[in-house]
Amino acid sequence: MVWDLGKAMRKKEEFESARLMDFEFRQRARATRLLARSYKLDEQIVTREIAVMPEDAILDLIAASIGRAREEVSTEYGLCLSEARKQLIAERGDPTPYRLG
Repeated sequence: MVWDLGKAMRKKEEFESARLMDFEFRQRARATRLLARSYKLDEQIVTREIAVMPEDAILDLIAASIGRAREEVSTEYGLCLSEARKQLIAERGDPTPYRLG
C-alpha cells in the first residue's frame, strides 16, 4: 500500500475550506446579530435574513428600517465584524489554515 500525497492534499484542502467557510458564516451571523443589537432591532429577524440576502442588502434593509445613512450602518457593521471575529477566535481558535510539516 502506497501513501497518496495528492489524495492527502485534496482531503486537507476540503477540510480547510469547510472549516474556513464555517468560521466565515459564524462571523457574519454574529456580526449581524451584534449590529441588530446595537440598533435595538429584533436579532432573530435580522439574522434570519443572512440565509437569503447578501450582506449589502441586509445593511440597506437595516439602514432603511432605522432611518440612518447606509454608510453609518456599514461602519457600525465593520466594527461588529471585528468584534465577532475576536469573540469567535476566543471561543473556537484562530481560523488560519493549519500548515503541513
